Amino acid sequence: MEKVQWKVEGMTCANCALTIHKYLEKEGMNDVKVNAIGGDVSFEMNGVHTKEEIAKGIEGLGYNVAGEGELRSPRKKILSTALERFWFCFPFTALIMLNMIPGVHIHFLMESWVQLALCLPVYMVGMSFFGRSAAKSLRNGMPNMNVLIALGATAAFVYSLYGTLIGDAGQYMFYETAAAILTLVFLGNYLEDSSLRSTQRALNSLAKSQKVMANMIAYDNEHQEHIFPVENTQLKVGDLILIKTGEQVPMDCKIMWGDAHVNEAIVTGESTPVHKHAKDKLIGGSVVHYGTVKAQVTAVGNDTILSGIINLVKQAQGDRPPVQQLADKISAIFVPVVIGIALVTLVANWIVIGDFTHALMRSIAVLVIACPCAMGLATPAAIAVGLGRGARTGILFRNATSLEMFKNIKQVVFDKTGTLTTGEFEIANYSLSRVASLQSSTEKNLDESEFLSGEDFKKLVYSVEKYSNHPIAKCITREWSPRTPLERTTYEIKWSKVEELKGLGMKALDKDGNKFCVGSYKLAEKFTIENKHSIYVIENDQLLGWIDLKDEVRPEAKQVVDYLHSRNIKTILLSGDRLEKCQQLAGELGIDEVIAEQTPEQKLKKIAELNGVAPTVMVGDGINDAPALAKATVGVSMSEASQIAMQTAQVVLMGSGLKNLPTALGLGRHTYLTIKQNLFWAFFYNIIAIPVAAFGFLTPTFGALVMGFSDVVLAINSVRLFVKKVV
Repeated sequence: MEKVQWKVEGMTCANCALTIHKYLEKEGMNDVKVNAIGGDVSFEMNGVHTKEEIAKGIEGLGYNVAGEGELRSPRKKILSTALERFWFCFPFTALIMLNMIPGVHIHFLMESWVQLALCLPVYMVGMSFFGRSAAKSLRNGMPNMNVLIALGATAAFVYSLYGTLIGDAGQYMFYETAAAILTLVFLGNYLEDSSLRSTQRALNSLAKSQKVMANMIAYDNEHQEHIFPVENTQLKVGDLILIKTGEQVPMDCKIMWGDAHVNEAIVTGESTPVHKHAKDKLIGGSVVHYGTVKAQVTAVGNDTILSGIINLVKQAQGDRPPVQQLADKISAIFVPVVIGIALVTLVANWIVIGDFTHALMRSIAVLVIACPCAMGLATPAAIAVGLGRGARTGILFRNATSLEMFKNIKQVVFDKTGTLTTGEFEIANYSLSRVASLQSSTEKNLDESEFLSGEDFKKLVYSVEKYSNHPIAKCITREWSPRTPLERTTYEIKWSKVEELKGLGMKALDKDGNKFCVGSYKLAEKFTIENKHSIYVIENDQLLGWIDLKDEVRPEAKQVVDYLHSRNIKTILLSGDRLEKCQQLAGELGIDEVIAEQTPEQKLKKIAELNGVAPTVMVGDGINDAPALAKATVGVSMSEASQIAMQTAQVVLMGSGLKNLPTALGLGRHTYLTIKQNLFWAFFYNIIAIPVAAFGFLTPTFGALVMGFSDVVLAINSVRLFVKKVV
């Protein structure tokens, strides 16, 4: 299915996002995600409708598809922003309200026809936005906040117009109320937009770093090198570029010549420069701290790592986590309920105080002070900041639900190799026990001596392990690989079949049917009682030899485990490695429980059992960890992990190591706390404000002003997450 990502303008609250979400689902779109704050909309086409039809349908709801250049180029309209509309309305409204200032009395401004002339432009601009949006939302059965604003302003305007037409303006003069409501709500919308845009600042800073100048290398007919400055958007895969000290890496690339110290904080959150050499990859957006390199572009546009991160965070911001469900349900019925309360207020006050004018003003105040936006934006605003800070710190959340789930975590399960240890193995020793039947495989005769030669043993192990992505296999192939491609063609053994035995190792068959296995002690336990080695090599059910490896514990592992214990979170080591090694590591780090010698299937079953006891985080990095990562309450993988592990996990730690795990947990917990604070404010505001307006303790004008600031308070509270201490 085709994935569509658009930027949609005109969404003022979560109710708008809900309207678009329901429309797209009704049209049969899949995987719909709508971000009310950023205006990002993504979905998968179902093949029934065209993109033009869907875009037209969204515009029929009252919104504008602005980021969809293939269909149409964006048109700049007059008075297209809240700020422009506010400044247009402000002079007219200020003149109408001039006589309300104590000591000011301008007689001609008191004339009803003058006030009508001043109010009419404001009302027309207001209705072109609020009225049109309200009408479309009503037509689609999803009334939004603009219905309340349009009703309140129209009631005041029509009531005043009636008085002007019958010549009794003194009893019906409320043009200033209609103008003030519309003008102040425009101001509130601008302040709200500005506040909510600040919740996107981490993501915006990532996006801005994508457009820079690059030094492209080109050669003339005489093979002379020339440097041309170009914008990085003009680069293509395969282009050569020069990157010097202090410059930003323009696109993902691979170093062809030179070395440099590179600051990758924009992606990993780690400001310490990383030393990069020839053949190392550079991430677009990182900065060369020191050094000069020539590099070849490996990815451009949406294929770069940074673009992938930005798109993933945008999609995650469009998720609706469980905590938002209650607010969504209330927002969906909020507008009809408020209209009902306003009608009851009008009738009750008219009966009690016997004055229709005062009763009408109170009902208008109810309409304009009610704010469904606050409830609808309580969760998205906090989620946007939480995900943005995570991206800036080097923590990539694939969905908003995983961010929320961290609040309940009671136990953390660690894989061993590549997670608690560096995964950068070194071969410490190896030993041979007997000769192998490799005559046909190597296409040469070996000495029928008691032992296989060291070179042939290396050749055998290398030829099998090169087909695996396991960190141990990578270590062996790295250390025992032939130096040149030419040597490699004669060095490698040709197999008729190679397969990976999950959780055990590798198996290969040569063309004569000889079976060779390279893997853990479980493969060799029938042939030897010596179980202290890392890798065993077996031919046709007979032991050939073994390999001992050494692996370093990650320097931050102890600190992370201690932090988890300080939060009363249980720690568990779940590994396929031998029990003795796992117990030794657990004792060194202070891990509470050890579950060793587990196959991937056993890991999956154990995670399911642990989930049944308490919400569980699984941290891993290998192919063998992928099922367990998917099964855990929250799966966390390292950025160096296998692709399948990264795709399965809900959270990816982009920096090298575990050091960002406490931040991820703390960020999840504090994001949920911020959501609860926002929801409390939203409910408290509406529960208090609506009765206060109904009993006549504030004017519609003041109500419009307070309503606009309610969302600003919410946004400011969310923005606190950027600087709040979460660990």
